[in-house]
Amino acid sequence: MSPMFVPGPVDVAPEVLAAQAKPMMPHRSKDFEEIFRRTAEKAQKLFFTQYRVFQGTSSGSGMQEAGVRNFVQEQVLSCVNGAFADRWYKCAIANGKQADKIEVAWGQAITPELLADALKQKTYEAVTIVHNETSTGVENPVKDLAKVVHELSPDTLILVDAVSSLGGTKIEMDAWGIDFLLTSSQKCLALPPGLSLAAASDRAMKKAETVSNRGWYFDLVLMEKHRLKDSTPMTPVMPLIYALDVQLDRILEEGLDNRFARHAAMAKRTQNWAIAHGMEPLAPEGYRSKTVSTIKNTKGLDIAALNKFLQTKGMRIANGYGDLKDKTYRIAHMGEITMSDVDALLAAMEEFMK
Repeated sequence: MSPMFVPGPVDVAPEVLAAQAKPMMPHRSKDFEEIFRRTAEKAQKLFFTQYRVFQGTSSGSGMQEAGVRNFVQEQVLSCVNGAFADRWYKCAIANGKQADKIEVAWGQAITPELLADALKQKTYEAVTIVHNETSTGVENPVKDLAKVVHELSPDTLILVDAVSSLGGTKIEMDAWGIDFLLTSSQKCLALPPGLSLAAASDRAMKKAETVSNRGWYFDLVLMEKHRLKDSTPMTPVMPLIYALDVQLDRILEEGLDNRFARHAAMAKRTQNWAIAHGMEPLAPEGYRSKTVSTIKNTKGLDIAALNKFLQTKGMRIANGYGDLKDKTYRIAHMGEITMSDVDALLAAMEEFMK
């Protein structure tokens, strides 16, 4: 398997891919319900939560929509510091919500002070935060941001997108007081795309019951009724649930702390290498992602040519996202990637730079 250093879809282990080929069964059967319950229970460990974990048939963007539709009747505050944080804001607007945003330059983090200022101006039903901004390689200080919300606006729900970090770094949903935490299958979980996982607190679910027009497909109150019977309102993506069952065993076997340490070490190695070669990470020290490094292309590397060269060695990296295209490049070190893979990539990049 040649390693892909792109921030999703990532490489999937052969035995996890193979799990999808298991024969189909009725999704209303006891056999499938048993697998569905098992994956949900194992996923709780990954979320560090006692609360329910929903297994949705969509990418993470679907769960962003579920968050704003279920937990917000009108007023939501979006913390925006990159493309995916902005997507959540746009999603709120598209769903007819009154959305305000705190915005900082791409490459910066949302600080507790900024959030505190916004919460002093107005009361919000919920605040949306992206934990790990895939476009910029910035990890927002969610634990500190959540603390500010709890202190200044205790009734405001905290909705967190951890699409490119959950399973690669420790996010303690319950300890930090997060109400809704979502992720996608194709990043740190190293599964094919198409499955989203989201955990929701009891107080968030209570709020959802009072919100009108939650939609149907992403109605978490409806999903909860079915979840209590180890089922879903609509047909779930069964092959990916089979794969999730196998992959969660592999993740728990590696050990969560070991997995988090592996991701952190690969990030440090990549970022230190970039600095040593005169290319700073875009994110400031202290806010650098442990799963995807966005590096300033100060050397003016031809990213397309670099990728062409890397592909001859069975590897590829990602260009910068949106306005950051060619000004930055992204090296994802998540999922199945190991330190020896990172070393091989950096050696190949040095060869190209010569």
